[in-house]
Amino acid sequence: MARRVTRTVKVGNLLIGGGSPIVVQSMTNTDPRDVAATVDQIRALERAGCELVRVAVPDLEAAQAIREIKREVTVPIAADIHYDARLAIAALEAGADKLRLNPGNIRDPRRIREVAAAAAKRGIPIRVGVNAGSIDDRFKGPRGEVTPEGMVEAALWEVRLLEQIGFHDIVISLKAHQVPLTVKTNRLIAREVDYPLHLGITEAGTPFAGAVRSAVGLGILLSEGIGDTIRVSLPGDPVREVEVAWEILKSLGLRERGPSFVVCPTCGRTGVDVPGIAEEVRRALSDITQPVSIAIMGCPVNGLGEVERADFGILGGKGYGTVYAHGKVAIPKVPEVELAEALACVIRSELEVRQDGR
Repeated sequence: MARRVTRTVKVGNLLIGGGSPIVVQSMTNTDPRDVAATVDQIRALERAGCELVRVAVPDLEAAQAIREIKREVTVPIAADIHYDARLAIAALEAGADKLRLNPGNIRDPRRIREVAAAAAKRGIPIRVGVNAGSIDDRFKGPRGEVTPEGMVEAALWEVRLLEQIGFHDIVISLKAHQVPLTVKTNRLIAREVDYPLHLGITEAGTPFAGAVRSAVGLGILLSEGIGDTIRVSLPGDPVREVEVAWEILKSLGLRERGPSFVVCPTCGRTGVDVPGIAEEVRRALSDITQPVSIAIMGCPVNGLGEVERADFGILGGKGYGTVYAHGKVAIPKVPEVELAEALACVIRSELEVRQDGR
């Protein structure tokens, strides 16, 4: 699909926009002043495929902790700033690779320009992040309602301040809980500027509902070529955010990483525990980053076609299954309890041969 043309913004060694691959990011939920816990979470996020990590900066101690955090990790760190522009300056001094500013709660043009000047001096980009829940009253409708036009106006207000001093290393995000509001707002801003856009459905909901809501909202925009970096916002372990983000990108053919599963929905013809086997295979291959397609199918109706198209697969029978590799039988008639392990072994063996061949 054709992607929207944007300028390129550099964050550490990472490129956002300008045709670069869509960047997957997340945010830590540890206390940033607890450097060890925050570093552990960042490393887990990086192992899951996170390419940019945002850290909350509620006070000066948190801003200064970025210096220690940066010594321990390789992924770029974005400092999330609200209310106090002085924290942005402190985060820059501590080595943050990117700033997130919220025009809904940092409203003094003089302070915004001061932060931009400090960021420009260090070559650090700024994300102008507008959220429906914190939009300034100046940009609300006549009855205090949040509108797509108002959210765009709020973003452009800060963008113009930055542009006035020659600052153009800008990423913009416009997020709401409501999918239609987020979609319309991002469509509007995409026509106004050529800056990269960071996408997300904020306060998306419980883990299951939030994943669905995020997939719908981000999927619509990404399928229209809008979006250069994404975050899936879910409560709990942020590693889950990264996993869902990658599944969204893989489902649209925009990025590839690790296994993609084709799994039979099951019916009365199913003779093996398809969901259990699929989950066991997923866990067994959770560290694999090479892209492979895996079909776990329960009967011959669609199963044969799917396992023949996939890189690897299982076609189930009554209490047993056949393991396939590249459309051909690799191991015939394996007992059900051994299927997941047998398939994982076949996949790992081939991937190791590929790696040795390089």
